[in-house]
Amino acid sequence: MDMTHMDHMQMEPSAGTSYLWLIVGAVVLMLSIAAYIWASRTRGSILGHMKKKERAAIQKKGRFIKNTAHILIGASIVAFGLFFLQNADGNTYDVSQLDNNAVIDVTDDKYYGATHTEEPIHYEMKIPTSGPHNPHDIKFGFYTDFPGYHYLVHNMEHGDIIIYYREDASDMLKEHLKYLTKFRKAGSGILAVPNKDIPDGSEVVVTAWTHTMKLNKFDDAKVGTFINRYINQGPEKIPASIRQGGGTM
Repeated sequence: MDMTHMDHMQMEPSAGTSYLWLIVGAVVLMLSIAAYIWASRTRGSILGHMKKKERAAIQKKGRFIKNTAHILIGASIVAFGLFFLQNADGNTYDVSQLDNNAVIDVTDDKYYGATHTEEPIHYEMKIPTSGPHNPHDIKFGFYTDFPGYHYLVHNMEHGDIIIYYREDASDMLKEHLKYLTKFRKAGSGILAVPNKDIPDGSEVVVTAWTHTMKLNKFDDAKVGTFINRYINQGPEKIPASIRQGGGTM
């Protein structure tokens, strides 16, 4: 198994967790702003019409709300900080960084359509690269369970690359596949998925829309070449700002 990029391998929190911190930070910040507005209003003209005891109670409540707002602002700063820490690791993960000059043997598969359906689907190919599929795609990343071809075909329609590996693959290979799933091009990404349909004699099968490459042994240069050649080449290209790591269409 040729893995020239193993020295760059690193683990990264999932995109879903990363964006969760961004959402939490935004919500908490809005709550803190609302709290400040309420606290400032308690010092407004309405207090002038209240008795001293009532004003004291309202002002005490206002101070409590203001202190709470300070805490919320601190929490939002922490949440935003976690988001940026998880996304600012010094790597852009551009597919052009991968080896891409290998000679590869790729099968040009028959096109079986691209309709969306939630009905059960029978695929003509053992490992399909086109055909009817679910209206929803799934997130880029490394999977330990097989999500189903009806989702994966949709991902390939948007130009994603699927790397199928055997369930009994070595830990070294699995860790390297996790690294590869960080790479992007425009709105397209990479998914690594366990698959019982990998034919005998092959360690991995790499697919894109209507294209298949079978490898007896994982080869970093060949996989990198396949990725560079076919990523973001599906019939439906969605901008990265909309797809945001897959699972949105």
